[in-house]
Amino acid sequence: MLASVSGFQMLRFGQFWLIFEITGSPLSLGWIGLANGVPAIVLNLFGGVAADRIDQRRMVMISQFIIAMLIFFLATITLMGSVNQWHLITIAFLAGAVEAFDQPARRVLFPQLVDRKDLMSAVAMNAAIWPGTRILAPAIAGVIIAVSSSAANFYVAGIGFLVMAAVTFRLRLPPHVKTSRTRPIHDILEGLHFIRKDTTFSFLIAMTFFSSFFGMAYIPLMPMITVDVLGVGAKEQGMILGAGGVGSLITALWFGTRSNSGAKGMLIIGGGIMSGLMVATFAITAGIFRSVPLAMTLMVVLSVFNTLANTASQSSLQLLVPNHIRGRVMGFYGMTYNIRPLGGLQASALANIAAIGAPISIAIGGLAVAAFPIVAMIANKRVRNLGSELRRAEAEVIAASRSDAPTSTTVSG
Repeated sequence: MLASVSGFQMLRFGQFWLIFEITGSPLSLGWIGLANGVPAIVLNLFGGVAADRIDQRRMVMISQFIIAMLIFFLATITLMGSVNQWHLITIAFLAGAVEAFDQPARRVLFPQLVDRKDLMSAVAMNAAIWPGTRILAPAIAGVIIAVSSSAANFYVAGIGFLVMAAVTFRLRLPPHVKTSRTRPIHDILEGLHFIRKDTTFSFLIAMTFFSSFFGMAYIPLMPMITVDVLGVGAKEQGMILGAGGVGSLITALWFGTRSNSGAKGMLIIGGGIMSGLMVATFAITAGIFRSVPLAMTLMVVLSVFNTLANTASQSSLQLLVPNHIRGRVMGFYGMTYNIRPLGGLQASALANIAAIGAPISIAIGGLAVAAFPIVAMIANKRVRNLGSELRRAEAEVIAASRSDAPTSTTVSG
């Protein structure tokens, strides 16, 4: 995971940087994000069904290998000087289609590696890989591009995906048991009905949607913020995103030491509100003060609140969802998570309007993130009592798991 996610961070950094370098248009940043997000969104529910039906280990291994080959092709045409924006958009589209099957399988595979009573801490520790790689991977990508080329950055990124494929190949798990013999559409509808009937699941997934669509829209616009607003280059962009990784990593590691829900409801709601406000603050101050150190500081604080909310939400979902429907629920969760490229497109479109610009466009998204949990608390009593709901439900799940016979499996590789 460390190698693969580092490769993903470097790939995404390189994609946005190269297409902005080729076109100079903020709208192009949104287009490449859209190309990656649409297949991931459309196919994620089918990926969730596949994760409930097919050997998840093989799904992860094959998908990681395919993405690596796509990246190596992109690196080669970039090295040859033949790359254009359509190459970048097409490869982003194909990679997004593969990711739609990779991500649900990964999320279903992960709980098989730990005892259920340790799942909350394990999810947080696993989630720490993402912010952990954000500390160094974007900075490394920026240095590689500045010192060598975008092609070199893509080659290194592709190696990370190959490492993940090789490690997954060596995992030894019990034979996969097919959990459904119905049609895929029936399985999808069953998963959607399961989410819709429970306010807790609906709210957690809706929070993920707002965080992804509005709250993370600043990432595709970072080249524009870096170059046009702050007046710096790729290295400074890597430093700003890396600073956010520091805050996220510290927060995820802290969360991983928690063995129970605690104030998880407050972390989800309060973290969501504060992360949205910090996104708006980051964007506005970047436009006013044009200071890289200030931008790095605000990115740390932003990432702390964002990681609190997202890690608490994901650990709750992983613990509460039943195993027989886990792939479909996590596939839907992944669909809302993957919707961030569409958020990047809407933010890019707003930023392309001269009277608005990138800072205001990003700030609008941040305020939307902060507003959603406030409105949800006003409208729904169960959301106001989210902490109590989570504590009760998680206590029931853990108690049930302790009464069952041990089902943990030794994993070698």
